[in-house]
Amino acid sequence: MSSHSVEDIKQQSARLRGTLLESLANPVTGALNEDDQTLIKYHGSYQQDDRDVREERRLAKLEPAYAFMIRTRTPGGVVSPKQWLQLDSVATAYAERGLRITTRQAFQFHGVIKTELKATMQAINAALIDTLAACGDVNRNVAVAANPLQSQAHAAVHAQAAALSEHLLPNTRAYYEIWLDEERVAGSGSEDEPVYGATYLPRKFKIGFAIPPYNDVDVFAQDLGFIAVVEGDAVVGYNVSVGGGMGATHGDAETYPRLGDVIGFVTPTQLTAIAEAVVTTQRDFGNRVLRKRARLKYTIDDRGLDWFKSEVERRAGFTLPPARAFGFVHNGDRFGWVDGADGRAHLTLRIVSGRIWDRDGLTHLSGLREIARVLDEADDGAQFRLTPNQNLVIAGVPAALRARVDTLVAQYGLDTHANATALKKNAIACVALPTCGLAMAEAERYLPDFTDRVQERLDAHGLREAPIHLRISGCPNGCSRPYLGEIALIGKAPGRYNLMLGADHRGQRLNTLFRENVDEAQILDALDPVLARYAAERDTDEGFGDFLVRAGIVIPPRPSIPLQLRTENAA
Repeated sequence: MSSHSVEDIKQQSARLRGTLLESLANPVTGALNEDDQTLIKYHGSYQQDDRDVREERRLAKLEPAYAFMIRTRTPGGVVSPKQWLQLDSVATAYAERGLRITTRQAFQFHGVIKTELKATMQAINAALIDTLAACGDVNRNVAVAANPLQSQAHAAVHAQAAALSEHLLPNTRAYYEIWLDEERVAGSGSEDEPVYGATYLPRKFKIGFAIPPYNDVDVFAQDLGFIAVVEGDAVVGYNVSVGGGMGATHGDAETYPRLGDVIGFVTPTQLTAIAEAVVTTQRDFGNRVLRKRARLKYTIDDRGLDWFKSEVERRAGFTLPPARAFGFVHNGDRFGWVDGADGRAHLTLRIVSGRIWDRDGLTHLSGLREIARVLDEADDGAQFRLTPNQNLVIAGVPAALRARVDTLVAQYGLDTHANATALKKNAIACVALPTCGLAMAEAERYLPDFTDRVQERLDAHGLREAPIHLRISGCPNGCSRPYLGEIALIGKAPGRYNLMLGADHRGQRLNTLFRENVDEAQILDALDPVLARYAAERDTDEGFGDFLVRAGIVIPPRPSIPLQLRTENAA
């Protein structure tokens, strides 16, 4: 690896340019220069290699099978049917494994080779979508509730989130010069970065917007969360939470998942100022020596929440009044058709691990292509919305097109939610092997088999439709937000996981370690008696995680969101 620290690489990069152009032009290798592997993240891409063939290639004295993952910046995961078709074409022409929906409502393209990287970036931008700041030590893709019922409120929140995403973009023109052939001008390489400064943030930064009563964005897992306060059809403001984060390191007590703290209320006109104040406070006080301690949650814990709030208020120029009452009922998605307040209908489809492809008997990529064509030709305002739980909403469908959409959904087997159990509809997993360099165990590829095994145990105890939230992560870094799963597996080694239990179904309580470094048989043996007790002892409508805590089977690692801020339906 590079002998330079990430901070040095950022400082010396000429505002994220580095030697990327030279790396891309080098025909000798499918990889980038080592420092450029860090810088390309800020452009929305990661260099990876296929770990399934890594050893075979090593023995053959070949370099690893390098390829690139590209991630879009799509605030709230909203794209038009025309954009869907364009991104489908990108995946078909340049990527492997189809389209993938991420837990941050972005698309990921996997398996793009270096010689086609620039063409792929240009094709994505031709769809009026970019990848700038989708990765790296900057604000990432802004997540927004995918709730389709409150259409007017959702439109207002999405517009504010999209504007904030634009406001927090880096000012550097490096992205446009390298990928879109913009001509360099005087000052290139030293652009002013009033929000990020010369070395950007100490680590990645995530923002999410929730619209109660649904917490599909897991707002308390975000560095900065905005909880919409809606009166009638109007968004009157937002409760602000800070300091959430899922990442941790096995065996290191200095790292841990954390829920965000609610620190007050802002009006819509104050939102940008408070966001910039939070970001710049983290920029100036976050840990730049130890990257594993560089997220905002550690800055807050090291300096104290009262200090952090005061510093943010000082920078914003106003004092935060107390938060308004709010309530969440669950943090999953609702499947099938629902009617919106505006008379349009919205269809949520289950997409296993967010993977959309034509493979293994599936024709989901082709089916959604046909639906997009129908909606694009109608040109009547319908949208595709990616959910933070890796599913897809076909939103704003006019009544005249609903039957046609239904026909295509059935024809292409997209109605998997119709026969799936609650466990399978709510389960999510990160990519993990074979492409993620951090993965210690399988996740996406293991999810179908593992949910089958757990479902067998649920059926045996009369719990077939118990709405339990299950999440799998190939490592402790938390892309699938595993610490908020009522049941979660966190990879330790091939075939071995930490079993976590006891989060709630509202995203307001972390789970805790139940069994460490166990294989599938041990996991199922550990689950069986607690499922039996849940079946026999649960209260009416009591969630699995809530039961585990009430029965003393698990002890929550951190208090839930303060009760005084909740309305009765979420208590």
